[in-house]
Amino acid sequence: MKRKLLPILTELKNHAPFTLFGASTGILFMFLCRNLEHDTSRGIFYVFHPVHILLSAIVTTSLFQRYAHKRKLITIFLIGFLGSIGIGTLSDSLIPYIGEVSLGMHIEAHAHEHEGFAEQVHIGFIEGWYIVIPAAIAGVVIGYFRPKTKFPHAGHVLLSTWASSFHMLMAMNGQFTTLKVMGSFIFLFLAVWLPCCISDIVFPLLFVKSGEELPLHQH
Repeated sequence: MKRKLLPILTELKNHAPFTLFGASTGILFMFLCRNLEHDTSRGIFYVFHPVHILLSAIVTTSLFQRYAHKRKLITIFLIGFLGSIGIGTLSDSLIPYIGEVSLGMHIEAHAHEHEGFAEQVHIGFIEGWYIVIPAAIAGVVIGYFRPKTKFPHAGHVLLSTWASSFHMLMAMNGQFTTLKVMGSFIFLFLAVWLPCCISDIVFPLLFVKSGEELPLHQH
């Protein structure tokens, strides 16, 4: 356990500066696009979110396949698929939603009465399943046949930040205040830093046996 904890803590530390940069670009996007209508922001969210899921699935699948020497195809698929979908949803939708509630944003400004929680929070694999689920499957396939981690990881950290930014921009409803911007920056950082590292590093390494080699500084 201690042997697994060291590379995880090291990766979290190493990713903090890049995540700060990503969160800064997210705030910049929010400022430049602050007057966008809700539906336009939602459309952009459903560009960034599926691509984030795609790249996350590539990294998660690649990392597990590289370091877990005894593996079955179904195990590789489930880890890559569930790791990207589950933690990508936490990063792009659930943590931003918690931020929106905490900051008092007008979340339901454009929600209809018949919409459920998944639609109001924009849970991608439910609301946009026809885009998000194929993206995760494609990522697993790519990660299986061409295992790569460096570029997909850096790319999906930025894409996750941008997806989270437009999620919060939908809820901001044009009310772009200093307090909400500062709060959004904090939640953008948290939404990317912990979930993305968990998805790409912690989650797949949980399934690597203690006798197998663990990565350090591979991303």
